[in-house]
Amino acid sequence: MDIHSSLAAEQYAATRPITAPKPVSDGQGAEIDFAKFATEFANTLQNSENVAKAAMTGDADPHALVQALAQTELAIETAVTVRDKVVEAYQEILRMPV
Repeated sequence: MDIHSSLAAEQYAATRPITAPKPVSDGQGAEIDFAKFATEFANTLQNSENVAKAAMTGDADPHALVQALAQTELAIETAVTVRDKVVEAYQEILRMPV
């Protein structure tokens, strides 16, 4: 029995570093993620606007326009969901007794 438990412990010890979360070296993990999210959101909106302009002048096909509008709709729904969660968290913090 000791052989099996020691083997399990060795395997666990060997795989533990692989599954450990990696710390952010500069301490700005959340800020970087939010900046990346905001940049991608702005790029999606800009791309959709460019495709819509191209479709109005006849330079883009309708399929590209529909795809760009669907991406924009998804981006806006995501941003609204994130905003709602932030407001909900803020309201929950306000309800906490001091």
